[in-house]
Amino acid sequence: MSRFDADTLDAWLAHLEQSHPKEIDMGLTRVESVRAAMGMAPAFPLLTVGGTNGKGSVCAFLSTMLHAAGYRVGTYTSPHLSRYNERIAIGLVPVSDDEIVDAFRAIEAARGETSLSYFEFGTLAAMYCFMRAGVDAAVLEVGLGGRLDAINIFDADVAGVVSVDLDHQAFLGNDRESIGFEKAGIFRAGRPALCADPNPPQSLVGHAQAIGAPLRLIGRDFGCQREAEGNQWMCWTPEQRRHALPLPALRGAYQLGNAALALAMLDTLRDKLPVSIGQIKRGLIEVEWPARCQVLPGRPQVVLDVAHNPHAARVLAAALDQMGFAANRHAVFGMMADKDIAGVVALLKDSIDHWHLAAPALPRAASADMVAGLVAAAAPQAKLSRYDSVAAAWRGAEQLAGDSDRILAFGSFYTVAEVLAARGR
Repeated sequence: MSRFDADTLDAWLAHLEQSHPKEIDMGLTRVESVRAAMGMAPAFPLLTVGGTNGKGSVCAFLSTMLHAAGYRVGTYTSPHLSRYNERIAIGLVPVSDDEIVDAFRAIEAARGETSLSYFEFGTLAAMYCFMRAGVDAAVLEVGLGGRLDAINIFDADVAGVVSVDLDHQAFLGNDRESIGFEKAGIFRAGRPALCADPNPPQSLVGHAQAIGAPLRLIGRDFGCQREAEGNQWMCWTPEQRRHALPLPALRGAYQLGNAALALAMLDTLRDKLPVSIGQIKRGLIEVEWPARCQVLPGRPQVVLDVAHNPHAARVLAAALDQMGFAANRHAVFGMMADKDIAGVVALLKDSIDHWHLAAPALPRAASADMVAGLVAAAAPQAKLSRYDSVAAAWRGAEQLAGDSDRILAFGSFYTVAEVLAARGR
């Protein structure tokens, strides 16, 4: 069998998008066989983060705090916004094209007749880069679910589930109990497991008990709260209570729970990866994670958020309520057709006056006409404009918005990415 080879990352990615018969192909057998063939057995601690929403933010907190503590940390997240390299970072810096190409070549040489998906190639490439760089720890974000996600070929030293809600039902099940079981698949016997969902499914709790994973739950075993004076908060875990913490640089009250989960995860590894209170505070102040309720500088106010399911939309709506007055509230909106568009629109209809609708440039995207029908049904008083592209929708909103207005771009990673491209970012 001839091996594929190319000198550029773009050529490799184009090949990987076409080389496997399924875009999403759940299961660990194929990717595990290639991992074994490569002898890939990381000796450094692994911190794995799953959940319906919030995974990326928790990974950002973990990585930034560990980086502030002087550790060389690898971070693997998905999807990316602008460049594939964003998925694989070492020391908070995306790795180079050449490093990823070298990893892809090694995987291609080792896989034999085994076909791997785009995500599976990327997961192995991330670990190849981390091992080659000799990182002190790696933070891994689950791509989809947990039990059958490619990340799960690696045994987490600590695993955290941020939230459990409805998304990807075709792969994970149609209720929180089914989805909770899939998320809990990242837990390991005898190793700490944590869940920051305030109402954890019994399936998640039961799976942790069944395999002997010591489970810590938010509100019972760790937690957080705003402090009465100043912009500070406190976090408590079984190991210690931390007061006078600075509010995270990431916006939204929900980020306190994400930060608390990150701190609770770090506390379980305090013997291997000690982090001081000063380093934690620095991590909270310096953390960055784009397009999660991100407010760009300047006027009109521009807010970017990748919210693409009702759970995330509910959180976004609450965050928008806390941002204060905007004379006219515009939204550049596009979603995938397989998502709960009506559910998202219902939760945000009272936060938007003028919807600028377009389909992101990929086959799974819902048409502007389809989305317009759902918006019109939920918010008959709202203004609607349809466009041939997300870039055109952005330009339409930008032309109409005054200095006292707000433009929200949301609905999908792809929507936000195309807005960033239209803005020249």
